[in-house]
Formats: sequence, structure tokens, C-alpha cells
Amino acid sequence: MKSSDERLHIATIGKAVGLRGDLKLHLHTDFPEQFAAGKRFTTERGEALAIVRYDPVKSLIQFAGYQDRESAAKLTNRKLYTTMARTLEECTLEEGEHFWFELIGAPVTEAGTLLGRVEEIERIVNTDYLLLETDKALVDEGFAKRFYIPYIPQYIERVDTEGKVIHVRDGLALLEAS
Repeated sequence: MKSSDERLHIATIGKAVGLRGDLKLHLHTDFPEQFAAGKRFTTERGEALAIVRYDPVKSLIQFAGYQDRESAAKLTNRKLYTTMARTLEECTLEEGEHFWFELIGAPVTEAGTLLGRVEEIERIVNTDYLLLETDKALVDEGFAKRFYIPYIPQYIERVDTEGKVIHVRDGLALLEAS
């Protein structure tokens, strides 16, 4: 089980834009509302950065203390992190939606058969794919060690958040085709 203070990578800072310290922001989250003036994030180096302003249309951000091009450029390629606890507190999900960190590590079953566990989630175009590490019993039968299941209603029957299990249909067919 992951700790609620475990860091989540939610954005990567890009190149400096203009002369006022604006930086391109590459999001790794579905919740851009997190990037409001006054919010603080940490980098992989442990630096605390406070947002002065964020323009979601242009994906430009400016941080306190980095309000000229030269100083802002020093932040290029830094990763911004938040915590799971803060995400749970500040981000609102719609019915049937789940945070990725809630799904990673979850067992995936089809009609009572364990197919594997979610190793990672990858977004390709507009579709999320669960990358499963195939259950050892199936690997021993000659199946692939890893395979993808699209996170779409055709394959995902339901996510049991209480039991932390993802129930799928036609997942075995995807594994057989892998």
C-alpha cells in the first residue's frame, strides 16, 4: 500500500518563454486547476516553488523568485510533485473515475481468473491503457509477461474500490493475442 505522502509527478517545466520568467508547463495530470496562484509544489531536487500565475490556455507558468528569463531558465526540465494526500483533498473526481495511483498494483480479474496486476497506466492519444504484469500461473502456461487492456467500457466491467480489484471482460483474449 502506498503512503499518502508519496510524491506524484504532475508536471514537467519546459523552456522559458518571453522575458518575464514565464515557462512552458507540460502537464502529467488531468487536474490543471491545481496550478493556481499561491500553490506550492516541490521539484525532484526538493526545491519548493510557489506559483505567481498560470495561464492554462497557453500552458505558461511563473514562479516566485524566478520572474526574469535568466533565473526562470534554470528551472527547465524540473519535475513538479505533489502528494497523494493533497491530490485526494484538492482534486474532485466524477462518478466512476479513479486516480491512477488507486489503480496501480490492483489485481485484474476476468470471471474469477486472476489475469495479473496493474503495473503502470499509459495514455496513448485520448485512451488510458492498463499495463498488466501477467499472473505467474498464466506466464507458466506460455502467455506474455505483460500486456495492455484499454481502460474503456468494452473491457472494464467495474472497479471495486473497496476490494481494490478491477473486473474486466475479454482481457484473456487480449492476453492471448499478445
